[in-house]
Amino acid sequence: MSLRQLAARIDARTPAHRDRAIDGLRALALLAVPAGHWLLGGFTLDGGGALHNASPLATFGFFAPLSWVLQMLGIFFLVGGYASVLSYRRRTSTTGAWLRGRLARLGRPVLGVTAVWAVMLPVLYALGVPGDTLHTASTLVIQPLWFVGVYTVVTALTPYCVRLAGKLGGWAAAPLLASVAVVDFLRYGPYADAVPSWLSLLNIVPGWLFAYQLGVSWGEGRIGRRGARLLLVGGAVLFAVLLFVFHYPASMVGVPGEARTNSHPPSLLVLALAAAQSGAAILLRGRIAALLRRPLVWAPVVVINLSAMTILCWHQTAMLAAAVPASFAGALPGLTTGPDTLGWILARLAWMPVFAGLLVLIARYARRFEAPWKAGTRAANARRAMAGVLAAGFAVFALGLA
Repeated sequence: MSLRQLAARIDARTPAHRDRAIDGLRALALLAVPAGHWLLGGFTLDGGGALHNASPLATFGFFAPLSWVLQMLGIFFLVGGYASVLSYRRRTSTTGAWLRGRLARLGRPVLGVTAVWAVMLPVLYALGVPGDTLHTASTLVIQPLWFVGVYTVVTALTPYCVRLAGKLGGWAAAPLLASVAVVDFLRYGPYADAVPSWLSLLNIVPGWLFAYQLGVSWGEGRIGRRGARLLLVGGAVLFAVLLFVFHYPASMVGVPGEARTNSHPPSLLVLALAAAQSGAAILLRGRIAALLRRPLVWAPVVVINLSAMTILCWHQTAMLAAAVPASFAGALPGLTTGPDTLGWILARLAWMPVFAGLLVLIARYARRFEAPWKAGTRAANARRAMAGVLAAGFAVFALGLA
């Protein structure tokens, strides 16, 4: 069967009510995650042959605007809120049952990747992989999984987001923006020295709930084109003011050696970018839907959405599948050499298709972790319990607690 025929078959099987624009936006945001980690992350090789994390952003400041494009979590939370409210409205069971179903879909792949890595660690160590490399790998594997924890929390808040959208409409996200602004003022303002460091953690939930709430309000029909224009223009203006007047860090991701970061926890700059991205997405929805009526464009979107959690959970493993064996061969440009030259950038671009190919290969087997669990027999329950223990052990190791 040719690709055109396969795409036509996928297109024909797509329900007429499927919102292709939302799926397209989700796929775009999903692909930005591995692209960002593969482009903006790198390794150095020490004298003992161990890999350590490094970033080209530490050397090339002009790379920072690239992070504005690749940081698309705002879009992901936007479409997540939109899809969640539609699912919530269509539910045929209790709110608790609906929530448990959605959270199980998030949890299964996370449990799978962490349990597999818990088994792989001693095997790799026995094969001669240095302990420092294993710690580096574990950190990279667990790094994207914080998103799942945050997304779980905001998903649990969906009923409250719906109520807030009903009362405040498109302005329902404004209190969240104000909350983050207050915390940022306290931690970066004139009295910053007197503010405890843990205060920044107060931004985690409202910071990421902001775009999700926008999505809920959008799904409830409370944000139209006028509101989208306000989000686009207001978000862009706020972004520029924070960047050039208040001197927020230019990079949307953490840079080694920098005292401030925009992403962990999210700063007001992240919300400004999410607002602008959300406004643009809402305005472009019709054009995106029209583009995705083409079968050859729509088919990859379907595949990406069906493998969403697999891509999120396993893309770092794909990069490590190339880098760890290569570390035994010594310095390979763009893979195990420090990201501090323009040559590294060109070499890393050449490695990107290799990482993508390895991810596709891994996904063929890892996608089974997205499938629903079978009914709870004694043997199945024992396997789940064992997977839970392995996952917890890997988390302890990855977080440096062991």
